[in-house]
Amino acid sequence: MFYELEIQSHVRLPPSNFDDKNLEKTLKERLNEQYEGKIDKDWGIILAIKEISKVGEGVIVPGDGAAYYDTNFKILTFKPEIQEVVLGTVTDITDFGVFFDIGAIDGMIHVSQTMDDFVSISKVGVLTGKESKKVLKTKDKCKARIVAVSYKDLNNPKIGLTMRQPGLGNLQWLVDDKKKATKEDKE
Repeated sequence: MFYELEIQSHVRLPPSNFDDKNLEKTLKERLNEQYEGKIDKDWGIILAIKEISKVGEGVIVPGDGAAYYDTNFKILTFKPEIQEVVLGTVTDITDFGVFFDIGAIDGMIHVSQTMDDFVSISKVGVLTGKESKKVLKTKDKCKARIVAVSYKDLNNPKIGLTMRQPGLGNLQWLVDDKKKATKEDKE
């Protein structure tokens, strides 16, 4: 889920930036360096600093020489939530599962969670359902549900996904299933 959060922090502005005419622009650059791309267990993945809403008085700390500004600013974050349905693209298929790009981060779908069928994996990295003949390959667009989120390693969070529920899976499968259901209703 994407969130817009307002947070408050002290921003250090080194003396080399004292000449800058636009304080807010300089503070935003420093905030981008400090926060953008960072992963936080509470906030998720910080994608961007949207805007600065308040800048307090600058305080110079003795012995440092830099000015510190108490600043309120809005950030755009992506925090994956359990049970959230996400759209994404298959980026890689391995013997144990499918890597799935959901935008801000990649998730992984264990091979047993790709479809309700016995799955075989070809040498070229294509999953095929034994009875359903459904095929899953790299670059396929899919819908999946987040079933696990781990921030154990903040530099490499883990997102577990499933496609074994109604309404989930390769978007082409969903279109085909809908056509099949419509055809059966007419008969």
